[in-house]
Amino acid sequence: MTAFTLELGLSALALLVFGASLIARRPDRRWIAWLATAGVLVLGILSAFVTPTPPALGGMFVQDGLAIFAKRLFLAATFIGLLAGISVDGVACGRRAGEYHLLILSSLLGMLVLASARDLILLFVAFELMSIPLYVLAGFLKREDEAVEAALKFFLVGSVSSAVMAYGLSFVYGAARTTDLARVAQGFAPGQPLLLLGLLAVFAGFAFKIAAFPFHMWVPDTYEAASTPFVAWLSVTPKAAGFVALFRVYFEGMGDRVATWVPIAAGLAAITIVAGNLMALPQQNTKRLLAYSGIAHIGYMLVGFAAASASGTAMVLFYLVAYVFANMGAFLVVEAVARSERSEATAALRGLAQRSPLLALAMLLFLLSLGGIPFVAGFWAKLYVFWAAAAAGLYWLVLVGAVLTVVALFYYLIVAKRMYIEPPDASAGQIHLSGTLALAVILCALGVVGIGLYPKPIVMAALRVAAPLF
Repeated sequence: MTAFTLELGLSALALLVFGASLIARRPDRRWIAWLATAGVLVLGILSAFVTPTPPALGGMFVQDGLAIFAKRLFLAATFIGLLAGISVDGVACGRRAGEYHLLILSSLLGMLVLASARDLILLFVAFELMSIPLYVLAGFLKREDEAVEAALKFFLVGSVSSAVMAYGLSFVYGAARTTDLARVAQGFAPGQPLLLLGLLAVFAGFAFKIAAFPFHMWVPDTYEAASTPFVAWLSVTPKAAGFVALFRVYFEGMGDRVATWVPIAAGLAAITIVAGNLMALPQQNTKRLLAYSGIAHIGYMLVGFAAASASGTAMVLFYLVAYVFANMGAFLVVEAVARSERSEATAALRGLAQRSPLLALAMLLFLLSLGGIPFVAGFWAKLYVFWAAAAAGLYWLVLVGAVLTVVALFYYLIVAKRMYIEPPDASAGQIHLSGTLALAVILCALGVVGIGLYPKPIVMAALRVAAPLF
């Protein structure tokens, strides 16, 4: 296999979907959705056989352990998101199914390239290839004013973040005289304030991309207004890509000067954890609650990033895997209830345990994982990032994270109370899931439970791919 096997396969799939959309005549275009979903599944299976290869494009593109780990995660999350979107009345299967899936695949291609980028120019181009389709997808429900407004806000904030990042990268190039990340570290010295300023600007651009506080403004409105299967995917995969790029620039690119970023990352982690959890408390819309909850989880991942060590990096990667299954699963349960109740409010979940016991159980598992309760995936994720931070001496940050974890349990258990204790509304009926949505929820539940019971394989894999960065 070549270094570009997955990228070439995904490009071929995108062209195939594009061609299929041109010849499709029937209003029901579910077969295009099935084509894209099956193609991503094949690529996911193929990724299991991909092995590290020598750097390509003069060292700009690397297919190392970190890139392969990240690409497998992106493909798994995309498969679940596409599978959940297949339905008779879903936006992914209507007249614009070809455009929808082409945009998803284009953004995914940007993520795959981003995971392998070891050059500042390629990194920026990959970021834009990932981001621009997301702006369009956020406003895909264009007949709804909220979706258009949310997409515009997402676009404006994303454009500003790209400008800030490009401005920072220009400083980095001017100071280091190279775009090669492996050589940027050689120019990083106390006598290079321009390089430090550039890397700070780039860090701010990354903070927009991963939705850390106070760069989170686009998240709640976008999550509430956009199609829920897309939001489930949006909430995890671009964030994972952003963290992989952070590792490339600030760990791999900085070498032994990585400790410079510990205070900045620790401060951003603390304020993101506090703000995300506190803003989630008053939310009555489940998607907005999960949006602010997601901001808090970015803060927990930044705790591992602030540790600036191989174990901290590995635990962030493990956290991302656990977060994909828990967060996507929670959004997909919201989608199942919303299809039945025409509401995304937390009140729509009242009596869910009586109306659909298995769906309520799945949602409870996802909430417990997000809350960090033993013994589901999220418990190990939080424990491991705290452990890595404590090993780096960041005891105060571990204390902040632990206290705010208790706050997070409050709003997660409010949702659980609505499902299991409050009676259903008189007008509420049984929840009927489509087969594909039910399968997506089951996959997420199995992931949460399986990783919770036996996390060792993923932890060891994450440790193996993180060690070469240091």
